[in-house]
Amino acid sequence: MTKIQKSEESYIKNIFESISKDYDLMNDLITFKYHSKWKKEIVMIAKEDNPKVILDIATGTGDIAINLSKLKDSQIIGVDISEKMLDVAGDKIRKMNITNITLELSKAEKLKYKNNFFDLISIGYGVRNFEDLINGLKESYRVLKKNGKLIILETSVPSNFLIKYLYLIFTSIYVPLISFIFTKNIKAYNYLLDSTKEFPNEKEFKKILSSVGFKNIESKRKFFGISTIYILTK
Repeated sequence: MTKIQKSEESYIKNIFESISKDYDLMNDLITFKYHSKWKKEIVMIAKEDNPKVILDIATGTGDIAINLSKLKDSQIIGVDISEKMLDVAGDKIRKMNITNITLELSKAEKLKYKNNFFDLISIGYGVRNFEDLINGLKESYRVLKKNGKLIILETSVPSNFLIKYLYLIFTSIYVPLISFIFTKNIKAYNYLLDSTKEFPNEKEFKKILSSVGFKNIESKRKFFGISTIYILTK
C-alpha cells in the first residue's frame, strides 16, 4: 500500500477524528501498554545525537513529542492531519506545562519547512496511513539535515508462522471486541488493522526507504514483531 486515493484520504482523516478521545486508551489495551515503552526507546535512540530541532510527523495525541521534549535544549514541532488529535495533544501538553512543543496541522506529503531544517524526525504509527508513502518519505528526507536521523515506529505483522497465526487470531477477535466495548467504533479499528496487514513487510519497507535515499537502515522488532522501530540516516 503506497498510495491512497483522495476520497480515502478524507476517510482516513475522519477515522482519526472519530477515535481521538479513545486513542490513548485503545493503544494501551491493544499493546498492553508496551507502546509507551517503545516510544520512550525512540528518545533513547535520539539522545545519542543530541538533536535540537525535531519534527514529529503524525504526532497524534502527542506521546512521542512529549517524550522528545525532555531532550536538553530541544524544540519540537508536532504535525498531524487531524485537528481533534492535535486538540488532545494540546490539552496534554498544557497540563504538563511543556513549553518546547509546537503543534501544527499538516500533511506528511506537504511540509512547509525548508530543506535540511531538522536534526531529527520521528514518525509513530503514521507512515502506513500516508496519502502517498513514497512522497511522504521524500518530504521527510528533504527537510532532514544531512546525517540527521529518521526514526519510525510502526505496526507490523510478525514473520514467524506460529506468532503470525496467533497474531491474526488476536486481531480478529480481541481488537474488535475491546473496540466495541470501549469505543463502539469497530469500523475504525478494523481499518487500522487492515492497514497494518496491507503495509509492506520489513524487508520491502527497507527497500523503499533505501530507494528514497536513506542509509544505515536498522530495524528492531518489538513484542514478537507486532511493531518495528526503523532507524535511518540521511
